Amino acid sequence: MDFSLSEDHEALRDSAANFLNKEVDHSPLLVPKAKVDQAGYDKLWPQIVELGWPAIVVPESYGGLGMSYIDLIMIIGEMGRTLAAAPLFGTLAGSWMVEAAGSEAQKSELLGAVAAGELKMALAVADDDGGLDNAVSSAKASKASHGYVLSGSKNYVVDAASSDKIVVAADSDDGRQFFIIDSDTAGVRIETLDWRDITREVCSLQLDNVPAQLLENSNPECWPWVRDRLYLVLATESMAGIKFVLSDTVEYAKQRVAFGRPIGSFQAIKHQLADIAGLSELTEAAVQYAAWALSESDEKATIAVTMAQSYSSDSYNAAVHRYIQVFGAIGFTWEMKNHLYFKRARANSELLGSPVQQREEVIQILERKAA
Repeated sequence: MDFSLSEDHEALRDSAANFLNKEVDHSPLLVPKAKVDQAGYDKLWPQIVELGWPAIVVPESYGGLGMSYIDLIMIIGEMGRTLAAAPLFGTLAGSWMVEAAGSEAQKSELLGAVAAGELKMALAVADDDGGLDNAVSSAKASKASHGYVLSGSKNYVVDAASSDKIVVAADSDDGRQFFIIDSDTAGVRIETLDWRDITREVCSLQLDNVPAQLLENSNPECWPWVRDRLYLVLATESMAGIKFVLSDTVEYAKQRVAFGRPIGSFQAIKHQLADIAGLSELTEAAVQYAAWALSESDEKATIAVTMAQSYSSDSYNAAVHRYIQVFGAIGFTWEMKNHLYFKRARANSELLGSPVQQREEVIQILERKAA
């Protein structure tokens, strides 16, 4: 198996890197008490649409580009490396659920709008306690004359405040199903949370008799299918974050002088840099294999993305710890970027469950296979 990237993949990655290096500005966030509303969350979106990124994994039959998950991680990696603040995660999550659970008519309408850059989406699965697979959902769906109405609440909804439509997981008389609501309709209240990662918009969602449209092919396999893809997105962000941490730490270790010599010449610092480099290499291999497995619909795709998310989360946290340690006292200040990457690492390792939970999922997959 050849893990080297093609020229097309490298060109896609490099074009994304050039764009984001130019456009992403963290300076508004490098102050005490900064919040996500200072990140310019929608500033990049028109340009992202122009570049066609929302259409990358939308099938061609619905107006998208129909590219592979390897292509996708070229873009997501650069978003994660630069901590670009934009509602791409939520739009991917919502559109994937439409792809998994929608009828042909629903997919044609909604995915076509996403691909054209006319629709931003979010996916509300987590309940009030953050649980993603609770036996009883904190949102309920009831039949009405015009379809369904939703009441209740959801939590930790990425990009909800920036979305046009939200896909909501709710319990109905037919079990757990997925419904589409308009974000600005009466009865919807969205509040941005004081989330630890101020480069990502995370919200709570309150619903009071909100008109909703059932995604007609909702079934128990929809969420695991979407979760696999979201694991890949988070793992890719973490992989790219580690790469940035390594580069930034090496550069600092070359410039910072102590006792008359660059600190990078001291063995204790070399060990830290070597550890980060090792984490970077191993995480990249795990993520690229997971992207390949999803692209090829390989039977090991689910276990590959789950392992990639678990390992990349632990690795990113270990890398940012060393990042701050090498920088020393200045690494703890608001004026440096270190804290932004520290917060993203922590948040990525909890947003869809902890690394421990994902390792438990791997064990369960292996047990089912062995049974």
